[in-house]
Amino acid sequence: MARIIIDGGHGGSDPGAVYEGRREKDDNLRLALEVGRILGENGIDVVYTRTDDVYQTPFEKAQLANQLGGDYFISFHRNSSPEDNQYSGVETLVYDRSGRKVEMAEAINRELEQAGFRDLGVKERPGLVVLRRTRMPALLIETGFLNTDADNTLFDQEFDSIAQGIARGILSVAGENVPTEEDIPAGENPPGENPPAGENPPAGERLYRVQVGAYRNRAYAEELLYQLQQEGFPAFIISEDGLFKVQVGAFRQLDNAVRMEAELRQKGYSTFIAS
Repeated sequence: MARIIIDGGHGGSDPGAVYEGRREKDDNLRLALEVGRILGENGIDVVYTRTDDVYQTPFEKAQLANQLGGDYFISFHRNSSPEDNQYSGVETLVYDRSGRKVEMAEAINRELEQAGFRDLGVKERPGLVVLRRTRMPALLIETGFLNTDADNTLFDQEFDSIAQGIARGILSVAGENVPTEEDIPAGENPPGENPPAGENPPAGERLYRVQVGAYRNRAYAEELLYQLQQEGFPAFIISEDGLFKVQVGAFRQLDNAVRMEAELRQKGYSTFIAS
């Protein structure tokens, strides 16, 4: 029996995207629980990262999934765009385009297209922690845009069809196959969110970090995060003061932070040192 870890994205103090009082974290959990219920009825061992409104960092979600030893990790989200009603559709994100996770992602998108959504495709996002740090094939489903009225109407009116379609897409792969090694990113990858592992100081000790950007829209922060990581910088995101802050490094010595800041500035980034 396959074990699937079901993750309702965001939660607690992190609402995710918000639009006219609607909170992404609520839609995510509702859909995650329903898909999990359907999978359970079809012989899948389902474990949830959360079943109520609690906050977990993405790194904690990945750690929990690894401890539980799932065969697949499925994270539920809803998208957001810079302007209301700017975009519409679904996309599923994967670490890379290898292995059966891509087959599963494509199957899910086809099912959601049948439910009425526009299929925006399967996209690589190696910078996302829940895709990068999980030790099993992982997918992140963006079920429409939260700040697009048409997608919200479809999400509400076709909710049962959406949940059933996602479950069918998952079962088309997980119901028959076990993941192979090619599904799992090799080696120990650096986190994309929260300070780098092993850098947390003793109580009262200061860490210096180089801040590269701060955004109210998480999507913008993730785009910068991905760009920095592609250039080899140990970047991560923290949520603080209502902003998603993109920072690099976590240094005990100020001189090290200054050197990192100089390197980032040479590449054209606008920076300052935070502590």
